[in-house]
Amino acid sequence: MTRREKILSSILILSVLFLHANYVYADEIFEFKNPSFSGKGTGAHWLTIENQEFSRKKAIEEALASAQKAAEREANNTTLAKFIRNLESRIYAQMAKQLVESMFSNDTASSFGSFILEGSTVTWQIVTGDDGTEYINLKIVAEDGTTTEIEIPVGTGYFGGDVDDQGGDSTGPDGGS
Repeated sequence: MTRREKILSSILILSVLFLHANYVYADEIFEFKNPSFSGKGTGAHWLTIENQEFSRKKAIEEALASAQKAAEREANNTTLAKFIRNLESRIYAQMAKQLVESMFSNDTASSFGSFILEGSTVTWQIVTGDDGTEYINLKIVAEDGTTTEIEIPVGTGYFGGDVDDQGGDSTGPDGGS
């Protein structure tokens, strides 16, 4: 082929391509799937990452709190800790018994008393009401100043005592039980 024929042939091919260019469509060859590169759904992608980070931090915090509680439980369940709790309980029970005996004793009754327990002041006093009945006014003042008052009637309720005032025990053979 001559040079002229080559040029004419090239022009013919180009003109056919230009005439039919409206019908030629290009397709994307490659598309990024990661929203950070493609830009599609980037906001949702960032929210997902933020939620994952939050979930991980929360899981770590919960694991640390759980481990701390487990260590505290283990420390509270040692033989020494159990002994101390039992001893405290018995001491408080003995103090409460002595307080009740002091309040309700018929032999050496005192009309008032006071003591401090872990920063709270506990006072009690036998008071005679307007109608002549006696009661014990128990007052507990906490360290923060909150006050709790309890009025305990004296001489009511016969717990194993002489119910009918005839000298017999209510649980014995003379008491009729």
